Parts: sequence; structure tokens; C-alpha cells
Amino acid sequence: MTAAIVPRWEWRTFGDDFGVAEDRFGRLEPERVEESDEVYLLSVGGGDTVKVRDGDLDVKHLEQVNEDGLEQWLPVLKVAFPLEVTEVGSLLAGLRAGVSPLTRVTYTLEELLDEVVRPSGDLLAVDVHKGRRRYAIDGCRAELTDVRTGSMATRTIAVESEDPDRVLATVRKLGLEALPNVNVPRGLKALLGFGTRSAVVDVGTNSVKFLLAERTPDGKWRSVDDRAEVTRLGEGLQETGRLEPEPMARTVDAIAAMVEEARGSGAVAIALVGTAGLRIAPNSGEFVDAVEARCGVRVEIITGEEEGKLAYLAVKSALGFARGSLVVFDTGGGSSQFTFGHGESVDERFSVNVGAARFTDQFGLHGPVSDGVLTAALEAMAADLERLDGRPAPDRLVGMGGAVTTLAAVMHELATYDPRVVQGTVLERAEVDRQIELYRTRTADERRRIVGLQPKRAEVILAGACIVRTVMAKLERESLTASDRGLRHGLLVERFG
Repeated sequence: MTAAIVPRWEWRTFGDDFGVAEDRFGRLEPERVEESDEVYLLSVGGGDTVKVRDGDLDVKHLEQVNEDGLEQWLPVLKVAFPLEVTEVGSLLAGLRAGVSPLTRVTYTLEELLDEVVRPSGDLLAVDVHKGRRRYAIDGCRAELTDVRTGSMATRTIAVESEDPDRVLATVRKLGLEALPNVNVPRGLKALLGFGTRSAVVDVGTNSVKFLLAERTPDGKWRSVDDRAEVTRLGEGLQETGRLEPEPMARTVDAIAAMVEEARGSGAVAIALVGTAGLRIAPNSGEFVDAVEARCGVRVEIITGEEEGKLAYLAVKSALGFARGSLVVFDTGGGSSQFTFGHGESVDERFSVNVGAARFTDQFGLHGPVSDGVLTAALEAMAADLERLDGRPAPDRLVGMGGAVTTLAAVMHELATYDPRVVQGTVLERAEVDRQIELYRTRTADERRRIVGLQPKRAEVILAGACIVRTVMAKLERESLTASDRGLRHGLLVERFG
């Protein structure tokens, strides 16, 4: 009678030195010391743990993750090569990998690697040498392992048991509870820079932007999810000078959902940054504390100059523009950032408190307005953008942020937003003028029926379009290039390489 396969709860972390924990292991007699050579199959899509050892394929499936972050893994396959084609298909499904059609009835290990794994951009085969010391601690299995692949090396500590409470207690006893739980595939991908997922959350005055991306084998970033949610954190800020409870609460909810998605998708690092609204509000600390209490991640409030630098980095990495003068501006709900440069060099960066949320509230631009009110709003924007006066027209002007991308989406009549269409779109000044008139004569509900306009931007789009129009006029440009890449994309490159 075959014994039932029992899933085990596992905690594991990677690093170079585990301090006190290693000292405690050093005082114990290992039950077993062993060396092994294995091949791990890694996937950018995550999924099962797959390795080959002593000619056998070994697959474990992640059953669940509990509230303490422990992972429950179930062995689902252990079979010798050659593999049946159905077993290869099941293997690939577990790795969430897209590959070419399978053409063989059976596969040796060499055939699997040469014909299926290596031609796929989603998969990577990694030769791993392990030096393990295994222990028994308070009813748990534990190991301290040296890991080497090629010229790269790391260490890992693991604790596992059928009882999650025992695992957690042992982790705490070893003094490791502050370290992240990282399974073997994620640890190897982080070591190699392959398929490593990272997330950025950009908390703006009007919207919260979320970018989840992963490393590909060629070292580039591939977007997994890239979206924005309009929460209007700065609603009422113009009148009261403070962040109000309801906008804060809905923004915290949005951030918590994004952080949960990032963690559930295997992100090994998450960066949260806040911009103009949080710089301005005297009670922004309350909001930062609320986010940290809810998500365990602290929002870093960055300067306007830092915003400008990150925006420029995002444009350069996506659009190039190697020659000539370039101005990149990013207009949001509470401020606008400007970066002036030539090629790779940044000459000047600054931020001004000119944002769509503020002017919407100040001039009632959320609905129909008269020509006189519109003129007054444009004049106020021009006054606040006086730092642009007298500058030579740049060779290229690039705009980013919700207002610019919405103008591009409306121009293309995108019923479903497509960043590939928006990216690089050329917006003529006449098109911006056309849309300003379109929004000026409509209520917010009527604007929501315009194809390409994100419904939650209906209230602020007129102010955003007017800011874009004013920037173009000040810099004497008849057109600009829209960039769907923004602060979050620059932050991804800067923080995570």
C-alpha cells in the first residue's frame, strides 16, 4: 500500500549571512550532510517547483499561502526520463509557460532542454550545486544550504513541517521572522536576474498608478500589469489644506489591493512613492502611517526634482531621442514636473504646483464653463508656469501623465485603452484645442460617454488639457509626443536595475 502524500508547510529565505541563526545551527549536530547536482526549470510565469535530480523529474505544486506567509507545497510528480508527451504538457502547464507545439511522443532530458526549454523566452534551465546540512528542530525539518550556479553563489535556510504553527515557531526561535519567505524558484531567479518580478506604486494627487514587471532572459523588463486607479486623494485639499478622511481611505484601499496583487504574483520587491499631494498636505504622515499599517510597506514621499528625473529616465529608456534638446513634462493632479536635457544629459529639473485637481476645484472645471471662466483658468495656469517663459523651443517635447495619455486615447477613439497605441502618439496643438472645447461644453456625465475617456477622469480632464495646452504655448511647440511610460517606469529602472 502506497503511503499518502502529505503537503508540507515551508518557510525559506536566501542571503549571504544569517547571523545568529547560523550560530544556532552551528551548535547542533546535523542529521545528514550531502552534496547534489540538480537542474531547475525556472519560468517567468512562476508556478510549480521543477527540478531534475539523479535522472528523475521532481515537481511540487504550491497549494496555498496562509495569513503568516507560509507556503504549503505538495509533491505532484516524480518520474524518470524519458517523459511521456502528456507529462511534458502537464509540466509546462504547471510552469505557466508558452512554448512551441510538442512534436515527440517521449522526451529525454536533453531533448526537453534543447527543443522545449532553451528556445522558449519564458523558461530557463539552471545547473545548481547544493551543499546541504539537514537538522531536526522542534519537530520540524530544517536545512542550511550553500547554493552555487555557475559563478554565482548564495545560501538558503529552510524550515518545513506538516504543522504551520511549528514552522512559524521554529522560524521565530531562529530569529529569522523579519526576513522574507522566498521559495527556491524565486530565490534562483533573483540570484540570476531572470523573471524576477518587482512592483512600483505611484501615489498621486488624482490617481494611484501600479506597475508589476518582470525580468526577461535578455535583462529587459516586461510589464505584467500596468494600470491606474483614480482615487482623488487630493479631493478637498485646495479648500481645507489637508487630506480628507474619505479620499485617504479609498486611496489606502486601492494601494492595499495593488500590494496584495504584487505579492500574490511573486514580486520580490515593492516600491511605494508619493508625489505632490503628499508633499503639500501637513497631515500626509497620517496617510503614510495608515498605508504602512495596512500593507507593511511605507510610502516614500519624493521631491519634485526626483519626479522630473524619473520621468526623464522613463522617456529615454522607452523612446530614445538620442540627439537634440528635449523637454519632458509630467502633469498630475497636484503638480507638474519639468526636465530639460540634451541627449543623455539632464540640464535642469524643477516642479511647480500646477495640477489638474487644484484647478478643477478652483475654477469649477468639472462641468460646463463659460469662455470667460476658461480664459481665467488658462491665465492662472500661465501665471503659475512662468518658469517656462523666455526659454527656447526644444527640438522635442514629450508629455506624460493621465491628462496627456487621455488626450491621446480620445484622439484615437480607444474604447479599450491600449498603451502600445498611446506610446509615441503625436498630439498637435489643434487637437488639444478641439478636446478642450469638447470638454468645456459638457457635464462630467456627458464627458464619460466620450470614447477613449476613462470615466473617473471626467471631472479633471478639462483642467489637464488646459495645462497641456499652456505648456505647449509657453515652449512654442505645435506638437508633443505622448509617453505612456511615467514615473513608475523610471523608478523601476532606477531602483531595480
